[in-house]
Amino acid sequence: MKLTNKIAVVTGASSGIGAGIARAFGAQGATVIVNYASSKAGADAVVASIEAAGGKAVALQADMSKVADVANLFERVKADYGTLDILVNNAGVAVFEMVAEMTEDAFHKQFNVNVLGYFLAIREALKVFKDGGSIINISSILSTDPYLASSVYAATKGAVDTLTFALARELGPRGIRVNAILPGHTNTPATAGNFDGDFGKMLIAGTPLGRFGEPEDIAPVAVFLASSDAHWVTGESLRAAGGVRGVGY
Repeated sequence: MKLTNKIAVVTGASSGIGAGIARAFGAQGATVIVNYASSKAGADAVVASIEAAGGKAVALQADMSKVADVANLFERVKADYGTLDILVNNAGVAVFEMVAEMTEDAFHKQFNVNVLGYFLAIREALKVFKDGGSIINISSILSTDPYLASSVYAATKGAVDTLTFALARELGPRGIRVNAILPGHTNTPATAGNFDGDFGKMLIAGTPLGRFGEPEDIAPVAVFLASSDAHWVTGESLRAAGGVRGVGY
């Protein structure tokens, strides 16, 4: 039980990678705040699965791109638990379009959730963290190896990588470690249909481990970074991509 008595917030945890991380944290003894923006049913199902396995969890709604929502979320955490040990920034959106077709609204939506949302969560979480703790930012291998129609999404994840390294320096004196996980091509509700047909076959062919990732492949990496096993790890961007280098095709 690597996270016994730890308090963890996982944003965007009603499905996909966030849900996988929340379940893994619960299994390792953490009390998990399962954040969701709109899917209460999904978040409640994650909470129920954690509790059924003997863990502790609660679902809390907040749109992570909205200042008031984020402030309310962490005020609730402080009121209910008094402290925070782990923050996983996972909530995100992706619009895969060529720049010529992308609207300003789609551009801003991605940056507002994927970058501003991480910033807001970290800023508010720092009011609840005591000395020590772990911040984990979910990035993407597309931050370094974007493929066609991913330029804006990839740019948001590049910003996340830079923010991670900069904050590791800034927060090191408080004993707060900041790291990023860069998942590869991972099956989640958000990617449903993206890997179909010949494109998917090319991606698998370019993955040394020969398959797409699953949320359960990413979750143990987050457990490691959140735990004392990673006490000397900060400012790192850790790929969890089945060996993919480049875009995988």
